[in-house]
Amino acid sequence: MHATPGQLVFLVVAGLVAGAVNAVAGGGSLLVFPALLAVGLNPLAANVTNSVAQWPGYAGIVLGNRRELQGQRRRIVSTSIAAALGSVVGCVLLLTLPASVFDAVVPVLVIAASVLMALGPRIKRWIGAPGDGAAEPRDRIWLLPVMFLAGIYGGYFGGALGVILISTLSLLTHDRLVRLNALKGVLSLVAATVTVVIFSLGAPVDWTAVAVVAPTTLIGGYVGARVARRLPETVLRWCVVALGLAVGVYLLVT
Repeated sequence: MHATPGQLVFLVVAGLVAGAVNAVAGGGSLLVFPALLAVGLNPLAANVTNSVAQWPGYAGIVLGNRRELQGQRRRIVSTSIAAALGSVVGCVLLLTLPASVFDAVVPVLVIAASVLMALGPRIKRWIGAPGDGAAEPRDRIWLLPVMFLAGIYGGYFGGALGVILISTLSLLTHDRLVRLNALKGVLSLVAATVTVVIFSLGAPVDWTAVAVVAPTTLIGGYVGARVARRLPETVLRWCVVALGLAVGVYLLVT
């Protein structure tokens, strides 16, 4: 990418906003992806660059949630292994299947992720109030396979992965949402770490864009956790949803 100063500023703003949105509502990666498309990257390059650039933000989330991760060691280990294996599969599929397959699938994934984000509050109401203790999974048979599938999604595309993770964790485990949100951060970091390693070796990552976006997502997440709490989560959520749907439709018709 031969970025102009204006494009670099645009990516800085996108990274800051995405980090803040991740801290409040989740789905910030759906903001960075179209921003990378807007500065001239093709969908595949934008996807892998976005995946790599999100890593510092996830690391910041984990560091900020260390207290909520206490007492979840067994759950963290088992789900992280499943998510990591799934991410490997997703990355391999992305790099081995023809680019035409990704071009055909990604609009559907963007729209699906946007719809899932829109339904997030309804899903929470359907799930009901989380429990007060760190109970074991309600259904051990389903939790790890679902985390494996979520890892495949994260390795292949990854947009709104956090929304998918928190929704499935809430469905399949019985624990306080704040603890599940911390676990979601760990699993997102695990998936992102796998993609960073694999994509660094064999994917068209735009490292200029990574150098601009990665630190700004970290800063945006830190600032967003402190400032954006005052903003209505619903407003941020629907802004991301609207943008994701617009991008998905645009990719479908072009």
